Amino acid sequence: MTLSPHIVREQFPALERPAIFFDAPGGTQVPQQVLKRMTAYYTRHNANHGGAFATSRESDAVLDEARAAMAAFLNAARPEEIVFGPNMTTLTLHLSRSLAHGIAPGDRIVVTRLDHDANISPWLLVARDRGAEVLWVDFDPETGLLDLKSYARALEQKPRLVAFGYASNALGTVNPVREMVSMAKAVGALTFVDAVQYAPHGTIDVQTLGCDFLVCSTYKFFGPHLGVLYGRYDLLAELPAYKVRPAPEAPPGKWETGTQNHEGIAGALGALEYLAWVGQTFGSEHPERFAHLPEPQRHLRLGMAVIQAYEQKLSRALLEIFAQVPGLHLYGPRSLDQLTQRVPTFSFTLEGWHPQRLAEALDRARIYTWDGNFYALAVTQRLGVEEKGGLLRVGAVHYNTLEEVYRLGEVLQRLARAGDQG
Repeated sequence: MTLSPHIVREQFPALERPAIFFDAPGGTQVPQQVLKRMTAYYTRHNANHGGAFATSRESDAVLDEARAAMAAFLNAARPEEIVFGPNMTTLTLHLSRSLAHGIAPGDRIVVTRLDHDANISPWLLVARDRGAEVLWVDFDPETGLLDLKSYARALEQKPRLVAFGYASNALGTVNPVREMVSMAKAVGALTFVDAVQYAPHGTIDVQTLGCDFLVCSTYKFFGPHLGVLYGRYDLLAELPAYKVRPAPEAPPGKWETGTQNHEGIAGALGALEYLAWVGQTFGSEHPERFAHLPEPQRHLRLGMAVIQAYEQKLSRALLEIFAQVPGLHLYGPRSLDQLTQRVPTFSFTLEGWHPQRLAEALDRARIYTWDGNFYALAVTQRLGVEEKGGLLRVGAVHYNTLEEVYRLGEVLQRLARAGDQG
Protein backbone atom coordinates (compact mmCIF):
# COMPACT_ATOMS: atom_id res chain seq x y z
CA MET A 1 0.00 0.00 0.00
CA THR A 2 1.43 3.37 -1.05
CA LEU A 3 1.71 5.94 1.70
CA SER A 4 -1.47 7.99 2.01
CA PRO A 5 -0.80 11.44 3.48
CA HIS A 6 -4.48 11.75 4.31
CA ILE A 7 -4.37 8.65 6.53
CA VAL A 8 -1.09 9.88 8.01
CA ARG A 9 -2.52 13.32 8.79
CA GLU A 10 -5.20 11.78 10.98
CA GLN A 11 -2.40 10.92 13.42
CA PHE A 12 -1.37 14.59 13.82
CA PRO A 13 -3.80 16.75 15.85
CA ALA A 14 -1.96 19.99 14.97
CA LEU A 15 -2.73 19.49 11.28
CA GLU A 16 -6.39 20.24 11.98
CA ARG A 17 -5.30 23.88 11.95
CA PRO A 18 -6.29 25.49 8.63
CA ALA A 19 -2.71 26.09 7.56
CA ILE A 20 0.05 24.57 5.45
CA PHE A 21 3.04 23.48 7.52
CA PHE A 22 6.16 23.86 5.40
CA ASP A 23 8.24 24.67 8.48
CA ALA A 24 9.42 21.09 9.10
CA PRO A 25 13.18 21.77 8.80
CA GLY A 26 12.90 23.77 12.02
CA GLY A 27 10.77 21.12 13.73
CA THR A 28 7.91 18.81 12.81
CA GLN A 29 4.47 18.33 14.30
CA VAL A 30 3.90 15.31 16.55
CA PRO A 31 1.53 12.34 16.15
CA GLN A 32 -0.88 10.90 18.69
CA GLN A 33 1.62 8.24 19.74
CA VAL A 34 3.93 10.93 21.14
CA LEU A 35 1.15 12.61 23.07
CA LYS A 36 -0.02 9.28 24.49
CA ARG A 37 3.45 8.30 25.61
CA MET A 38 4.11 11.65 27.29
CA THR A 39 0.70 11.72 28.96
CA ALA A 40 1.13 8.16 30.20
CA TYR A 41 4.52 9.02 31.61
CA TYR A 42 3.20 12.01 33.54
CA THR A 43 0.10 10.25 34.82
CA ARG A 44 1.53 6.79 35.61
CA HIS A 45 5.32 6.69 35.86
CA ASN A 46 6.56 10.17 36.76
CA ALA A 47 9.61 9.76 39.03
CA ASN A 48 13.33 10.34 39.17
CA HIS A 49 15.92 7.75 38.25
CA GLY A 50 17.17 4.93 40.44
CA GLY A 51 14.62 4.83 43.24
CA ALA A 52 13.67 1.72 45.21
CA PHE A 53 9.97 2.17 44.53
CA ALA A 54 7.49 1.32 41.81
CA THR A 55 7.16 4.54 39.81
CA SER A 56 10.93 5.00 39.65
CA ARG A 57 11.37 1.45 38.37
CA GLU A 58 8.61 2.04 35.82
CA SER A 59 10.19 5.32 34.75
CA ASP A 60 13.55 3.62 34.23
CA ALA A 61 11.87 0.89 32.21
CA VAL A 62 10.33 3.48 29.85
CA LEU A 63 13.72 5.14 29.37
CA ASP A 64 15.38 1.78 28.71
CA GLU A 65 12.71 0.96 26.13
CA ALA A 66 13.22 4.31 24.42
CA ARG A 67 17.00 3.83 24.35
CA ALA A 68 16.62 0.38 22.79
CA ALA A 69 14.19 1.76 20.18
CA MET A 70 16.58 4.58 19.29
CA ALA A 71 19.41 2.07 18.96
CA ALA A 72 17.22 0.13 16.52
CA PHE A 73 16.38 3.31 14.60
CA LEU A 74 20.07 4.14 14.10
CA ASN A 75 21.22 0.49 14.03
CA ALA A 76 23.62 1.04 16.91
CA ALA A 77 25.41 -2.08 18.12
CA ARG A 78 23.97 -1.73 21.63
CA PRO A 79 21.57 0.58 23.50
CA GLU A 80 24.42 1.95 25.64
CA GLU A 81 25.71 3.73 22.53
CA ILE A 82 22.70 6.08 22.69
CA VAL A 83 22.97 9.26 24.77
CA PHE A 84 19.99 11.55 25.32
CA GLY A 85 20.33 15.28 25.93
CA PRO A 86 18.49 18.58 25.62
CA ASN A 87 19.38 19.13 21.96
CA MET A 88 22.02 18.37 19.34
CA THR A 89 23.91 21.61 19.96
CA THR A 90 24.32 20.98 23.69
CA LEU A 91 25.34 17.36 23.13
CA THR A 92 27.91 18.40 20.52
CA LEU A 93 29.40 21.09 22.73
CA HIS A 94 29.53 18.62 25.64
CA LEU A 95 31.29 15.93 23.62
CA SER A 96 33.62 18.40 21.90
CA ARG A 97 34.94 19.48 25.29
CA SER A 98 35.96 15.88 25.96
CA LEU A 99 37.34 15.27 22.47
CA ALA A 100 39.50 18.37 22.88
CA HIS A 101 41.73 16.38 25.24
CA GLY A 102 42.94 14.41 22.23
CA ILE A 103 43.73 17.51 20.17
CA ALA A 104 47.25 18.93 20.42
CA PRO A 105 48.72 22.22 19.13
CA GLY A 106 49.28 21.92 15.40
CA ASP A 107 46.66 19.19 14.93
CA ARG A 108 44.01 19.71 12.27
CA ILE A 109 40.20 19.63 12.37
CA VAL A 110 38.03 19.54 9.23
CA VAL A 111 34.66 21.31 8.96
CA THR A 112 32.50 22.20 5.95
CA ARG A 113 30.81 25.38 4.78
CA LEU A 114 27.66 23.36 4.08
CA ASP A 115 26.98 22.66 7.76
CA HIS A 116 24.73 24.02 10.49
CA ASP A 117 26.82 26.11 12.87
CA ALA A 118 26.27 23.57 15.65
CA ASN A 119 28.65 21.32 13.71
CA ILE A 120 31.12 24.12 13.08
CA SER A 121 31.46 26.42 16.10
CA PRO A 122 32.12 23.66 18.67
CA TRP A 123 35.12 22.55 16.60
CA LEU A 124 36.29 26.12 16.02
CA LEU A 125 36.26 26.57 19.80
CA VAL A 126 38.25 23.36 20.29
CA ALA A 127 40.79 24.55 17.72
CA ARG A 128 41.06 27.93 19.42
CA ASP A 129 41.51 26.44 22.88
CA ARG A 130 43.98 23.72 21.81
CA GLY A 131 45.99 25.61 19.20
CA ALA A 132 44.79 23.43 16.34
CA GLU A 133 44.29 24.39 12.70
CA VAL A 134 40.86 24.39 11.04
CA LEU A 135 40.60 23.14 7.46
CA TRP A 136 37.46 24.28 5.61
CA VAL A 137 35.79 22.16 2.93
CA ASP A 138 33.86 24.20 0.38
CA PHE A 139 30.69 23.48 -1.59
CA ASP A 140 29.69 24.48 -5.11
CA PRO A 141 27.36 27.53 -4.86
CA GLU A 142 25.73 26.58 -8.16
CA THR A 143 24.82 22.99 -7.35
CA GLY A 144 24.88 23.01 -3.55
CA LEU A 145 27.00 19.86 -3.61
CA LEU A 146 29.98 19.43 -1.31
CA ASP A 147 33.34 19.72 -3.08
CA LEU A 148 34.79 16.24 -2.59
CA LYS A 149 38.09 17.32 -4.14
CA SER A 150 38.36 19.99 -1.47
CA TYR A 151 37.51 17.31 1.11
CA ALA A 152 40.19 14.97 -0.23
CA ARG A 153 42.79 17.76 -0.12
CA ALA A 154 41.91 18.45 3.52
CA LEU A 155 42.32 14.77 4.37
CA GLU A 156 45.80 14.76 2.84
CA GLN A 157 46.84 16.85 5.85
CA LYS A 158 45.96 14.00 8.26
CA PRO A 159 43.33 15.70 10.47
CA ARG A 160 42.51 14.31 13.90
CA LEU A 161 38.76 14.92 13.51
CA VAL A 162 36.37 15.46 10.59
CA ALA A 163 32.88 16.94 11.10
CA PHE A 164 30.24 17.09 8.39
CA GLY A 165 26.49 16.83 7.87
CA TYR A 166 24.35 14.06 6.45
CA ALA A 167 22.05 16.60 4.79
CA SER A 168 22.17 20.40 4.66
CA ASN A 169 19.48 22.10 6.73
CA ALA A 170 19.64 25.05 4.34
CA LEU A 171 20.00 23.60 0.84
CA GLY A 172 18.72 20.04 1.33
CA THR A 173 21.91 18.52 -0.11
CA VAL A 174 22.56 14.92 0.94
CA ASN A 175 26.27 14.16 1.32
CA PRO A 176 27.89 10.82 0.40
CA VAL A 177 28.41 10.06 4.08
CA ARG A 178 29.58 6.47 3.82
CA GLU A 179 32.25 7.43 1.28
CA MET A 180 33.32 10.44 3.34
CA VAL A 181 33.61 8.37 6.53
CA SER A 182 35.67 5.75 4.70
CA MET A 183 38.01 8.43 3.34
CA ALA A 184 38.45 9.94 6.80
CA LYS A 185 39.10 6.56 8.40
CA ALA A 186 41.81 5.86 5.84
CA VAL A 187 43.84 8.75 7.30
CA GLY A 188 43.03 7.90 10.93
CA ALA A 189 40.54 10.69 11.63
CA LEU A 190 37.58 10.51 13.99
CA THR A 191 34.25 11.26 12.26
CA PHE A 192 31.35 13.29 13.67
CA VAL A 193 28.15 13.33 11.57
CA ASP A 194 25.25 15.76 12.00
CA ALA A 195 22.18 13.81 10.87
CA VAL A 196 19.57 16.22 12.24
CA GLN A 197 18.21 17.23 8.85
CA TYR A 198 18.41 13.78 7.29
CA ALA A 199 16.72 11.76 10.06
CA PRO A 200 13.08 12.55 9.09
CA HIS A 201 13.68 11.57 5.47
CA GLY A 202 15.74 8.39 5.24
CA THR A 203 17.25 5.36 6.93
CA ILE A 204 20.34 5.87 9.09
CA ASP A 205 22.63 2.89 9.73
CA VAL A 206 25.61 3.90 11.84
CA GLN A 207 27.24 0.48 11.54
CA THR A 208 27.14 0.57 7.75
CA LEU A 209 28.33 4.18 7.73
CA GLY A 210 31.17 3.33 10.09
CA CYS A 211 31.06 6.75 11.77
CA ASP A 212 32.40 7.31 15.27
CA PHE A 213 29.71 9.76 16.38
CA LEU A 214 26.35 10.85 14.96
CA VAL A 215 23.79 13.31 16.32
CA CYS A 216 20.13 13.94 15.58
CA SER A 217 17.12 15.66 17.16
CA THR A 218 13.83 13.91 17.79
CA TYR A 219 11.80 17.08 17.27
CA LYS A 220 12.91 16.96 13.63
CA PHE A 221 11.39 13.48 13.21
CA PHE A 222 7.99 13.92 14.84
CA GLY A 223 9.02 13.76 18.50
CA PRO A 224 9.50 16.22 21.37
CA HIS A 225 12.36 18.67 21.78
CA LEU A 226 15.23 16.31 22.56
CA GLY A 227 18.71 15.57 21.25
CA VAL A 228 20.33 12.19 20.60
CA LEU A 229 24.00 11.30 20.36
CA TYR A 230 25.27 7.99 19.01
CA GLY A 231 28.84 7.13 19.88
CA ARG A 232 30.90 4.00 19.46
CA TYR A 233 30.87 2.32 22.85
CA ASP A 234 34.64 2.03 23.13
CA LEU A 235 35.03 5.75 22.53
CA LEU A 236 32.25 6.72 24.93
CA ALA A 237 33.84 4.48 27.56
CA GLU A 238 37.41 5.77 27.07
CA LEU A 239 36.81 9.51 26.68
CA PRO A 240 36.86 11.66 29.81
CA ALA A 241 33.43 13.10 30.61
CA TYR A 242 32.60 16.33 32.43
CA LYS A 243 30.19 15.10 35.09
CA VAL A 244 29.47 15.16 38.81
CA ARG A 245 31.25 12.58 40.96
CA PRO A 246 28.36 10.26 41.87
CA ALA A 247 27.39 9.87 38.20
CA PRO A 248 27.97 6.48 36.51
CA GLU A 249 31.40 5.71 35.11
CA ALA A 250 30.08 3.74 32.13
CA PRO A 251 28.11 4.92 29.08
CA PRO A 252 25.53 6.15 28.60
CA GLY A 253 25.13 7.42 32.18
CA LYS A 254 28.54 9.11 32.27
CA TRP A 255 27.39 11.38 29.42
CA GLU A 256 23.84 12.14 30.59
CA THR A 257 24.53 14.85 33.13
CA GLY A 258 21.82 15.63 35.66
CA THR A 259 18.20 14.55 35.56
CA GLN A 260 17.10 13.88 32.03
CA ASN A 261 13.92 15.00 30.27
CA HIS A 262 12.12 11.75 31.09
CA GLU A 263 8.80 12.75 29.57
CA GLY A 264 10.59 13.87 26.41
CA ILE A 265 12.41 10.54 26.16
CA ALA A 266 9.04 8.80 26.55
CA GLY A 267 7.76 11.00 23.73
CA ALA A 268 10.74 10.01 21.58
CA LEU A 269 9.69 6.41 22.05
CA GLY A 270 6.24 7.40 20.81
CA ALA A 271 7.76 8.99 17.70
CA LEU A 272 9.62 5.78 16.90
CA GLU A 273 6.46 3.76 17.48
CA TYR A 274 4.73 6.07 15.00
CA LEU A 275 7.43 5.48 12.37
CA ALA A 276 7.10 1.74 12.93
CA TRP A 277 3.32 2.14 12.45
CA VAL A 278 4.01 3.78 9.08
CA GLY A 279 6.03 0.72 8.11
CA GLN A 280 3.36 -1.70 9.28
CA THR A 281 0.56 0.25 7.61
CA PHE A 282 2.12 1.13 4.25
CA GLY A 283 4.99 -1.32 3.83
CA SER A 284 2.90 -4.40 3.08
CA GLU A 285 3.63 -4.19 -0.67
CA HIS A 286 7.21 -5.25 -0.01
CA PRO A 287 7.09 -7.85 2.79
CA GLU A 288 10.45 -9.26 1.72
CA ARG A 289 12.24 -5.96 2.40
CA PHE A 290 14.18 -6.03 5.64
CA ALA A 291 12.68 -9.49 6.38
CA HIS A 292 15.99 -10.49 7.98
CA LEU A 293 15.66 -7.79 10.65
CA PRO A 294 13.88 -8.25 13.99
CA GLU A 295 10.89 -6.18 14.97
CA PRO A 296 10.59 -3.26 15.52
CA GLN A 297 13.68 -2.51 13.44
CA ARG A 298 12.12 -4.07 10.36
CA HIS A 299 9.04 -1.88 10.66
CA LEU A 300 11.19 1.21 11.28
CA ARG A 301 13.21 0.51 8.13
CA LEU A 302 10.04 -0.09 6.12
CA GLY A 303 8.53 3.11 7.47
CA MET A 304 11.52 5.21 6.45
CA ALA A 305 11.66 3.56 3.01
CA VAL A 306 7.99 4.33 2.39
CA ILE A 307 8.46 7.91 3.60
CA GLN A 308 11.48 8.44 1.36
CA ALA A 309 9.64 7.18 -1.72
CA TYR A 310 6.66 9.44 -1.08
CA GLU A 311 8.79 12.49 -0.33
CA GLN A 312 10.59 12.14 -3.66
CA LYS A 313 7.22 12.84 -5.28
CA LEU A 314 6.90 15.99 -3.18
CA SER A 315 10.45 17.04 -4.09
CA ARG A 316 9.76 16.54 -7.78
CA ALA A 317 6.59 18.62 -7.58
CA LEU A 318 8.31 21.39 -5.61
CA LEU A 319 11.17 21.58 -8.10
CA GLU A 320 8.69 21.86 -10.97
CA ILE A 321 6.72 24.56 -9.12
CA PHE A 322 9.78 26.65 -8.29
CA ALA A 323 10.96 26.51 -11.92
CA GLN A 324 7.69 28.19 -12.98
CA VAL A 325 7.87 31.17 -10.59
CA PRO A 326 9.43 34.24 -12.26
CA GLY A 327 12.30 35.77 -10.34
CA LEU A 328 12.73 32.77 -8.02
CA HIS A 329 16.33 31.65 -7.58
CA LEU A 330 16.62 28.23 -5.99
CA TYR A 331 19.83 27.18 -4.27
CA GLY A 332 21.05 23.61 -3.88
CA PRO A 333 20.42 20.60 -6.16
CA ARG A 334 17.88 21.76 -8.75
CA SER A 335 17.77 18.95 -11.32
CA LEU A 336 15.06 16.30 -11.31
CA ASP A 337 17.90 13.84 -11.85
CA GLN A 338 19.27 14.78 -8.41
CA LEU A 339 16.30 13.77 -6.27
CA THR A 340 18.40 11.15 -4.46
CA GLN A 341 20.97 13.84 -3.65
CA ARG A 342 18.58 15.98 -1.66
CA VAL A 343 15.87 15.94 0.99
CA PRO A 344 12.70 18.02 0.49
CA THR A 345 14.25 21.11 2.08
CA PHE A 346 14.42 24.02 -0.38
CA SER A 347 15.83 27.53 0.00
CA PHE A 348 15.46 30.38 -2.45
CA THR A 349 15.24 34.10 -2.98
CA LEU A 350 12.45 35.87 -4.87
CA GLU A 351 13.22 38.99 -6.86
CA GLY A 352 11.73 42.09 -5.28
CA TRP A 353 11.20 40.46 -1.89
CA HIS A 354 13.19 40.50 1.32
CA PRO A 355 13.06 36.92 2.73
CA GLN A 356 11.40 38.00 5.98
CA ARG A 357 8.77 40.02 4.14
CA LEU A 358 8.13 37.04 1.90
CA ALA A 359 7.70 34.74 4.91
CA GLU A 360 5.25 37.24 6.40
CA ALA A 361 3.28 37.34 3.13
CA LEU A 362 3.15 33.54 3.03
CA ASP A 363 1.99 33.51 6.63
CA ARG A 364 -0.93 35.75 5.67
CA ALA A 365 -1.80 33.04 3.15
CA ARG A 366 -1.55 30.51 6.03
CA ILE A 367 1.62 28.94 4.67
CA TYR A 368 4.30 28.53 7.31
CA THR A 369 7.93 28.83 6.17
CA TRP A 370 11.28 30.00 7.55
CA ASP A 371 13.52 32.91 6.59
CA GLY A 372 17.07 33.90 7.49
CA ASN A 373 20.15 31.71 7.80
CA PHE A 374 18.72 28.85 9.93
CA TYR A 375 22.04 28.77 11.82
CA ALA A 376 23.68 27.69 8.57
CA LEU A 377 25.69 30.89 8.66
CA ALA A 378 28.55 29.52 6.57
CA VAL A 379 26.06 28.70 3.79
CA THR A 380 24.45 32.13 3.56
CA GLN A 381 27.84 33.82 3.77
CA ARG A 382 29.22 31.63 0.98
CA LEU A 383 26.19 32.37 -1.19
CA GLY A 384 26.49 36.10 -0.54
CA VAL A 385 22.96 36.47 0.84
CA GLU A 386 23.60 36.87 4.57
CA GLU A 387 23.57 40.68 4.42
CA LYS A 388 20.40 40.58 2.32
CA GLY A 389 18.28 38.73 4.86
CA GLY A 390 19.37 35.22 3.96
CA LEU A 391 16.95 32.83 2.29
CA LEU A 392 13.32 31.72 2.31
CA ARG A 393 13.12 28.03 3.27
CA VAL A 394 10.32 25.59 2.44
CA GLY A 395 10.54 22.12 3.95
CA ALA A 396 8.18 19.23 3.33
CA VAL A 397 7.72 15.94 5.16
CA HIS A 398 5.47 12.99 4.51
CA TYR A 399 2.39 14.57 6.11
CA ASN A 400 2.44 17.27 3.44
CA THR A 401 0.35 16.80 0.30
CA LEU A 402 0.68 17.58 -3.38
CA GLU A 403 -2.34 19.86 -3.00
CA GLU A 404 -0.35 21.93 -0.52
CA VAL A 405 2.56 22.11 -2.94
CA TYR A 406 0.27 23.40 -5.69
CA ARG A 407 -1.23 25.96 -3.32
CA LEU A 408 2.27 27.20 -2.47
CA GLY A 409 2.96 27.56 -6.19
CA GLU A 410 -0.19 29.63 -6.71
CA VAL A 411 0.68 31.99 -3.87
CA LEU A 412 4.30 32.40 -4.99
CA GLN A 413 3.14 33.18 -8.54
CA ARG A 414 0.85 35.88 -7.20
CA LEU A 415 3.51 37.36 -4.94
CA ALA A 416 6.09 37.32 -7.72
CA ARG A 417 3.75 39.34 -9.93
CA ALA A 418 2.78 41.79 -7.18
CA GLY A 419 6.19 42.41 -5.64
CA ASP A 420 6.69 43.56 -2.07
CA GLN A 421 3.89 46.02 -1.34
CA GLY A 422 5.34 46.95 2.07
